[in-house]
Amino acid sequence: MKKRSKLIPIVTIATMMSSLAVACSNQSAAPADNSKAPQGSTSTTAPAATATTYPIKTDKTLTYWAEINGNTVGIKSALGDMPFFQEWQKKTGVPLKFSSPVVNQAKEGLNVLLASGELPDMIEYNWLDFPGGPEKAIKDGYILKLNDLIDKNAPNLKKYLKEHPDVDKMVKTDNGNYFAFPFIRGDEYLKVFQGPIVRKDWLDELGLPVPTTIDEWYTVLKAFKEKKGAAAPLSFFSVPRPLEQIYNGAFIGAFGINRLFYSDNGQIKFGPAQPEYKEFLATFRKWYAEGLIDKNIATVDSKTLDANLASNATGATIGNTGGGIGKWMPILTAKDPKANLVAAPYPVLKKGDTARFGQKDPAFAPGGMVAITANSKNADLAAKLLDYGYSDEGHMFFNFGTEGVSYKMENGYPKYTDLLMKNPDKLAPSQAMSLYIRGNYNGPFVQDKRYIEQYLTMQQQKDAIPIWQKTDVDKYALPPITATPQESTELAKIMTDVNTLVDEMTLKIILGSEPLENFDKYMAKLKTLNLDRAIEIEKAALDRYNKR
Repeated sequence: MKKRSKLIPIVTIATMMSSLAVACSNQSAAPADNSKAPQGSTSTTAPAATATTYPIKTDKTLTYWAEINGNTVGIKSALGDMPFFQEWQKKTGVPLKFSSPVVNQAKEGLNVLLASGELPDMIEYNWLDFPGGPEKAIKDGYILKLNDLIDKNAPNLKKYLKEHPDVDKMVKTDNGNYFAFPFIRGDEYLKVFQGPIVRKDWLDELGLPVPTTIDEWYTVLKAFKEKKGAAAPLSFFSVPRPLEQIYNGAFIGAFGINRLFYSDNGQIKFGPAQPEYKEFLATFRKWYAEGLIDKNIATVDSKTLDANLASNATGATIGNTGGGIGKWMPILTAKDPKANLVAAPYPVLKKGDTARFGQKDPAFAPGGMVAITANSKNADLAAKLLDYGYSDEGHMFFNFGTEGVSYKMENGYPKYTDLLMKNPDKLAPSQAMSLYIRGNYNGPFVQDKRYIEQYLTMQQQKDAIPIWQKTDVDKYALPPITATPQESTELAKIMTDVNTLVDEMTLKIILGSEPLENFDKYMAKLKTLNLDRAIEIEKAALDRYNKR
């Protein structure tokens, strides 16, 4: 993907992929009642808003800034060229003018946008990652506090949030301020979508079981290299941050830590500052030295990984159900009908143990949230536009698209058409879906479980989720907490230095340019960077969140 962002995340949330959630676009969630669209509301004493009738009659054109989904790269170059965004304007009656940052450079693009002073009416961005947090973005005059706008113009979202107080708690700040129209995963089943993946056909050929422990993984990767000729037995995305796909707990979690902040019996810990991080580094250093990890692991992007898997250079990776297994299986089986990718459990050290960590999104998932900018002259209209996604009609549109085009109703069930599932232009379902719906990535709406029920067409995909769900991550993951603007500024400065040191030392030790013995020096230096203060800030934010 790309170089490190200029904006430093100041909010730690249990699941980072996000990001990656957007990147691979194979995840969705559903309302508890899948037979109809979600309803919503915030808890407030303000008068109930009058429901908006769509399409709205207006002569105004609103401006909308958002990153283009990775699945459409090379297919469409602009949001306005995509059928979903064209139809969204027709259904709401609100004309839109779109702009986007360079793909995979949303943070850099936002920096440029904010510096220009010429803001659009709406910005789709993970505002939890904004330096200083959402409250700082409001205070600095970039985005609006949405409480009044939601009360007056967003009855659908307002009703949903009232009926789901657990989600309502997540989507506002400690001060009770709403800052964006949220992306919500509405079903527990759809919060997990990523984990280790391995070539099962190779395992069968070699007489090896699906690995569950670090030792078993070592045996498997060694066999892939020596007996299958794999040049990069284990490879995975390492951008925009080095080794980013281990952050949630893949491999590193076997040592009882992850790459983020987490809670352990009420105590906030930072994985790379724990002594177990040295054990992880020693393991990956050994694997790298023996050629079991991609020699280019520091720079692997999606194209590199695709090529590695297609050429049989790689037999194990970390990926998603849709944009991973669903994307790679057709590529592999086109060349080798016996090729088979399956999910492997998150690794542990002792066989039979349950992994402490694994990927799992909160209901309020990172990405896809849309803020209304403070200088918008059409804030009421923007709120009405965005509230459409939480209406019955908007719920169906965002998740399934246009009836008769991308789906048809069969016995009350919205079934995707061949335009999406067997695209005539040979687009993968993830690619076709990203053109016609938003159910397979994110946006201002609640995702529907019926999306994923159809999207996971392969048995390997269906089997993957329960395998990856078997972790204790709920015991350790932090909710979407937010630091105060003052804390966030301090935290951002600390974590810029901390993450730079961690990233550099991690790669140096794994790649062999730094002796493992220098880990103790690294730990000593880490303490000088005021990490203890960062942990205090995280704990304070967690305490405030628990009191919301």
